[in-house]
Amino acid sequence: MASSGDTPRGPALPDPGTTQLSRRTVLKGVAGVAGLAGVSAFLAACGAGATTAPTKAPAASAAPGGGAASAPPPAASATGQVTVGSNNSDPAPKKGMQLINAAFTQATGVAVQMNTVDHNTYQDQITSYLQGTPQDDFLWFSGHRMRFFADQGLVTPIDDVWSSVKSNFTSAFATAVTGNDGKVYGIPIDYYPWAVFYRKSVFQQHNYQIPTTWDQLITLSQTMQKDGLIPFAFGDKDGWPAMGTFDILDLRLNGYDFHIGLLTGKQKWTDPKVTAVFQQWAKLLPYCDSQFAGLTWQQSADKLIQKKAGMYLLGLFVSQEFTAAGSPADLADLDFFAFPYLGTQYDAEKALDAPIDVIMMSAKSRSLQEDMANAKAYLDFWSKGSTQLIMFKQGTGLIPTANDTDTSGYSALDKKAVQIVSEAQKITQFLDRDSRPDFAGANGMQSFLAKFLANPNQNLMALQTTIQNFWDSLPPET
Repeated sequence: MASSGDTPRGPALPDPGTTQLSRRTVLKGVAGVAGLAGVSAFLAACGAGATTAPTKAPAASAAPGGGAASAPPPAASATGQVTVGSNNSDPAPKKGMQLINAAFTQATGVAVQMNTVDHNTYQDQITSYLQGTPQDDFLWFSGHRMRFFADQGLVTPIDDVWSSVKSNFTSAFATAVTGNDGKVYGIPIDYYPWAVFYRKSVFQQHNYQIPTTWDQLITLSQTMQKDGLIPFAFGDKDGWPAMGTFDILDLRLNGYDFHIGLLTGKQKWTDPKVTAVFQQWAKLLPYCDSQFAGLTWQQSADKLIQKKAGMYLLGLFVSQEFTAAGSPADLADLDFFAFPYLGTQYDAEKALDAPIDVIMMSAKSRSLQEDMANAKAYLDFWSKGSTQLIMFKQGTGLIPTANDTDTSGYSALDKKAVQIVSEAQKITQFLDRDSRPDFAGANGMQSFLAKFLANPNQNLMALQTTIQNFWDSLPPET
């Protein structure tokens, strides 16, 4: 969206425009999900990647992308601006943000100054960003990552906004946005499950059967290799994708309680249960793309699209690459199944990663006091199904959270995603969201998992001891 309207406060922040996509989740009907649960000049600037100029607010306005008409939020001042930090840098969700901002301006007359930063940079530098000069509102994750910043006083509670919109969300989503102090810190905007994705036509061509056990998965992988396919597409150039494999194997082998305890310091990384996870993973690696270290998730998805790979463990957002790089027929050919069970007592949990994205209000924005009414109105706007549907139609694979979302346009894949999450007894937010950021980042678990992947036959206890020592070296979170 071309910049127009008011001049942004502060220096403009570069807009890379491409790179990583965020990861997200819980769902309507998932009751009581436990655990849902130097300052960088680059990120700290208050510049705008895009601006929506104020227009005269109509009495009511139908939002682009469908859904119910949305009247101007009563808290909006119908003048001035709100600044927004966004990690939606991929083309489809970035366009979704622009359309949402335009709809908000049309409905309220309030300009949106949006600052877009690529996902990886945004995530790696979020602490410096929030401690510096952040925007009024910003996109982030639920779970431990949200509570971490709430505990540090870097975000503003929004109980007043939540009280007027909470009826549009399930109790599970309410839990996901509640801090350790009982206050609400975000509006849940979308979610997506992690699963094993595949092309239906490839399975039909080779008469492959959906594996439900580990042995069936290994047998299928061996057959795919004989048929000239890479059994598992895998790209870990950006560090975070490998976390999804660790998560599901730990959940299947050791269960939800141990997994969450491990990521929050209540369990030890030197536990033999962790050794079992790495040993199980080592058995799967011979069937993964050998070029994984140099591939982004999008490049790995392209191998699935091109029918060079048979399966791919990733989030539902993989469908966005099918939309961008393939044809409508390719997207219609995409399907998924739950990661196979390992014959443990934890199979009954049907656990999976299903992260939730949220939009929050910062505490240190220099313009927040002036923009407060508009910042709250923007959060209110995001609570509507009609708003979330705008993003959904641009960025397939990100399921709206609002109860009043018009689901008539959901594809079979979307409906299946809703179902798999609703059937899960335990839901996690993804390793880098369920643990503290200084542990999960590039200098922590991303690096440790890369070391494991480079040599899965190494002395695992030595690696695990290094991980535990790193955890023990971290300062108290608050």
